[in-house]
Amino acid sequence: MKKVLSLTLALVMIFALCVSGTASAASQLAGTYDITVWVADAIVDLTKQQIEDFNASNTDGIVFNATVEAVGEGDAATQMITDVEAGGDIFCFAQDQFARLVQAGALAKLGVKAAETVRAANDAGVVAAATMGEDLFAYPLTSDNGYFMYYDKSVIPEEDVGSLEKLIADCEAAGKYFSMENETSAWYIASWFFGTGCKSEWETDSDGSFISIRDTFNSPNGLIAVKGMKKLLDSHYYISSSDGAGFDSGCAVVVTGTWAYETVAGILGDNLGAAALPSFEVDGQEYHMGSFNGCKLMGVKPQTDATRAAALHRLAQYLTGEEGQLERFNAVKWGPANLADQANPDVQANVALAALFQQNQYSVPQGQIHGSWWDIAKVIGTDVKEATDEAGLQQALDNYTAAISAVFNMSDEEKNAWSVIGGICGTMWDTDFPMTEVEPGVFQSEVLELKAGEELKCRQGASWDVNFPADNVVVEADGSFIVQLVFDGEVGEVSLIAG
Repeated sequence: MKKVLSLTLALVMIFALCVSGTASAASQLAGTYDITVWVADAIVDLTKQQIEDFNASNTDGIVFNATVEAVGEGDAATQMITDVEAGGDIFCFAQDQFARLVQAGALAKLGVKAAETVRAANDAGVVAAATMGEDLFAYPLTSDNGYFMYYDKSVIPEEDVGSLEKLIADCEAAGKYFSMENETSAWYIASWFFGTGCKSEWETDSDGSFISIRDTFNSPNGLIAVKGMKKLLDSHYYISSSDGAGFDSGCAVVVTGTWAYETVAGILGDNLGAAALPSFEVDGQEYHMGSFNGCKLMGVKPQTDATRAAALHRLAQYLTGEEGQLERFNAVKWGPANLADQANPDVQANVALAALFQQNQYSVPQGQIHGSWWDIAKVIGTDVKEATDEAGLQQALDNYTAAISAVFNMSDEEKNAWSVIGGICGTMWDTDFPMTEVEPGVFQSEVLELKAGEELKCRQGASWDVNFPADNVVVEADGSFIVQLVFDGEVGEVSLIAG
């Protein structure tokens, strides 16, 4: 299913990257190159301008005739893995896709000099996210995919921001809400466990298949974590959301990320505050809440032409250099990975990024995670909220362990089975509706009662590793429908058939 480039191509790339970055190679790089670049929609125009600037400023005689396409970081990785040869020459992706892209042969290794430059100039955590073994396979693009706490300074005194208990008391006294996704997102739930030293690390084999997990959520420290979580979930002024617009409807605290800054600033104005997540107390000991952290990376696709490969690496290094990252911050407020940019007064003055960088001291890099984990861990919050005693809290952890174990006990039939999931039929993206193969490559659900505006997807193996379509299917009108998936082994097309 995967179209992986040959060993010969890899050897050519090694030669190209050894040449890339050396003065002796400069004269060999002159020429015009037709390339395709995949970036997020928000930076398409900026990237076009940056490539024009590179064409005008480089001294190697390199000219890129670039087609810049809007392909999101998640979609880019999926498309590259499916068909490397048809993918963008340069593309951006989220760090949690890194290992899969390396294993698929979709990323060209950086040369020695380029790697040295990248390591010296960028945040060590982002460099680590782009490293496999001793080698760098991607260029740091951002260091801002994490979460922290926004708060309303008219409700929350600055001296209370470091204490969960004081924050809850302030919200309750003011009749305002503390908003954090503890029942709807495993990404946020993990912060309680990371705060008490728990780990959840997945291991893959050389083909990228998940073979084991080192997980200590169900442990004495995990029990401490859910006791802390329970304090918030038991408050009448807690809601499970990460929507910055919540400040417009009664919130005093919202846990979310930099992407919500403009929304929050527009509502709170001078009352906008931002800080790292707080500490919580259990049995007389304090634990600082942790978090996931992530980044965006830029990759170069392996090339058959060594000169073209070296030129592409020159461009990628330019786009992700100090000037390029600062331009993206100024244009769309993406948090830079470049150390000099992080120290820039304008970046430091951004209260959201300042809070994120503060929280990153307590964060855990988001690595490769089995797609089913997000649904499994999400349930912890609901179980904790329903628990009435410590035995109930322990049962929440036991339920989690049982669900994790089941991932490794799935039959081949279960791993390959397709299902429909969504906010449909009274469910909230927490129930899989089975599909049956009615003819080769064609899968259908039973008749489902759907309502206008509801959204759904099809996924394989009750996991998010393989799912279609890229954007949710939105139901246009109330009715009875059969959900149909046509899957050719690489791409799936989803449609609704009147039932």
